[in-house]
Amino acid sequence: MSYQSIFRPDLFAGQTIIVTGGGSGIGRATAHELASLGAHVVVSGRTLERLTAVRQEITGAGGEATAVVCNIREEEQVQALFERVLAERGAVHGLVNNAGGQFLSPAEGISKKGFTAVVETNLTGTFLMCREAYNHFMGEHGGVIVNMLMENWRGFPGMAHSAAARAGVENLTKTLAVEWARSGVRVNAIAPGLIESSGLDKYPEIVRQTLIPQVVQDIPFKRMGTESEVAAVITFLLSPAAAYISGETIKIDGASSLWRKTWEIEDHKNAPTPYNGFE
Repeated sequence: MSYQSIFRPDLFAGQTIIVTGGGSGIGRATAHELASLGAHVVVSGRTLERLTAVRQEITGAGGEATAVVCNIREEEQVQALFERVLAERGAVHGLVNNAGGQFLSPAEGISKKGFTAVVETNLTGTFLMCREAYNHFMGEHGGVIVNMLMENWRGFPGMAHSAAARAGVENLTKTLAVEWARSGVRVNAIAPGLIESSGLDKYPEIVRQTLIPQVVQDIPFKRMGTESEVAAVITFLLSPAAAYISGETIKIDGASSLWRKTWEIEDHKNAPTPYNGFE
């Protein structure tokens, strides 16, 4: 399986980049993108089988990858991840904090356990990964971190837990960008809107068959984004082209965060052609 990147070949040759949540969805697409550009990608996540499958896809296409199991909520596992990567690779040039999780529920139906679990994964886990990347390598050598947010600028009814956690990640991104600038570390974030990703398979059928098509009609582009479109923005932020960008968030949402139904968008098929790096 080859990946057709929009960036120049060997853009990340000789670099080691960690991608959390690399066993599926946006993480998998990002891992393929980076590996196709010469990076040695460390795909991390909780399920070895998925990580191994992605590693085999990448190596089968001529790229380099390592699969490492890690639950980002567990401090010891995060520390062990960096210790292993540095022992084997000697450096961590980039980190993509893609891992996360949430579930649909009205706020009044979210238990303390459920709320805490989502916050620990999406916010605390992201912090632990950032901190260990800095303390283990980037503090002395510099590097680039890209964090995952969500399009929650109008709130996010049905996901109060994740929206709160991701809002925390946005502020964390801005804070670390300032604190760690002295070490040559750039920290940015991306905020995808509705993306046609394998992550959607986790939601109930009624959500996939009824709710999501309704939401798509409220997107000015009248379509979902692709995993590859998100991966391409992550790649840009990791690249030298973004050398003077830090503490920023790039929205990848087809302008959905800008529209509040004050203007009717008529049905059309004129959105830009979707980009997909998988042949």
